Amino acid sequence: MNLNDPRAAVKDLLRRGDLHMLLDTAAQLHGHYCPGLAFGVKAGYAALKRLGFDNTGMEELLAVVECNNCFVDGVQMSTGCSFGNNAMIYKDLGKTAVTIMSRKANQAVRLVLKRGGWDSEEATAKEKEAGELFRRVVKERQDDPDAARRMRELFRELSHETVEKPEEGLFDIGDVPVDFPEYAPIVGSAICDRCGEQFMETKGSILDEKPVCRQCAGVDYFAVLGRGICVSRARVHR
Repeated sequence: MNLNDPRAAVKDLLRRGDLHMLLDTAAQLHGHYCPGLAFGVKAGYAALKRLGFDNTGMEELLAVVECNNCFVDGVQMSTGCSFGNNAMIYKDLGKTAVTIMSRKANQAVRLVLKRGGWDSEEATAKEKEAGELFRRVVKERQDDPDAARRMRELFRELSHETVEKPEEGLFDIGDVPVDFPEYAPIVGSAICDRCGEQFMETKGSILDEKPVCRQCAGVDYFAVLGRGICVSRARVHR
């Protein structure tokens, strides 16, 4: 690994257009192959071709995703934008879409997955079979090892087929006005007077003139779950 540029190998794949290897790398993060992951890899690559492949993870490149599913991990791997480096922004809209913004290029491009899918008239026999297996194995949680194995096999094949498809056939792509958020603020830490755990000082409360974390204060907070952004009820530490 290039210690001066940890993403050098990924950038090399992007510049060479080796999306098969990039997809394999993304699957290591995601845990499995699926078309959604492939769509994310392809979307990130398509945007970076227009904006430039360099990204040091210091918020010069931002990805605004509109869903929280497999697509996002593909975007993360191809762009290097993540929640951890404050370069991924989540809008709870339920759309397979992403806007990639470059501060360096002062440009933004949005990609939206076109309509269609495994249930459409244009779906191939392989896609229809994968869709039926997905319904049984994932949606209905049927305990069928053979079906699960076949689904994974088809997903891997379909994923690699997806990254070969022309990006214009998969996405509606267009430049959009740039709307850069502020850089992530650097804030201090505080120690909770109740549980003794450290927390960001902007994420707590003051009780009896002492800092208290949200859990100990019994203050509700937001959490990203499978269904999206939800209010989570605080459980007070005892």
